Amino acid sequence: MIIFLFVEFSHLRYLSAAGKDPNPGLAETKHGRKESDEDFDNRYIAWFSKPDIDSWELRKGIADLHGMDLIPEPKIIIAALEAARRLNDHSVAVRFLEALRWKSRSNKEIYPYLMQEIRPTLAKLGISTPEELGYDQPELSIHNAFTD
Repeated sequence: MIIFLFVEFSHLRYLSAAGKDPNPGLAETKHGRKESDEDFDNRYIAWFSKPDIDSWELRKGIADLHGMDLIPEPKIIIAALEAARRLNDHSVAVRFLEALRWKSRSNKEIYPYLMQEIRPTLAKLGISTPEELGYDQPELSIHNAFTD
C-alpha cells in the first residue's frame, strides 16, 4: 500500500513538473491554487459556458462552488443559470438559487443584492425564483389558533 501511494505521489509530481495540471477538474488541490479572484471567476464562467456541457458537469460545477466557503459573484451565477437553461433543467436552476439563499442567511443584504443583479437574466431565461414558487414557505405548517 505504501508503494502504491508513493508511485501515485511521484506521478503527480511528474505531471506538475511537465507543466500539466495534475488536477484538471474544478476542485482545488489540498494545498489550494494560487489564483486571483478574477482568474477564479473566469475559470467557473468558462466551465459553465462550454457549449457541450452536460448535466453531470453542470451539477459538478455547482457542487464545487457550494463546497467552498463563498457565495459566487453574480456573473458566475448567471453563467450557471444559462448553462441550466441550455440543458433545459429548470429544477437545477431553482435549487441553485435556493442554496444561494440558504448560504446567504447570515447576512440579509447578500441575497437581495444577488437577486437584483440576476433578475434580468432570470426574466430572459424564464427561470422562477424559489420565492415565486413558494419554496420559501413551509408546505405543511399548522395554523396556530392561539396567535390570532
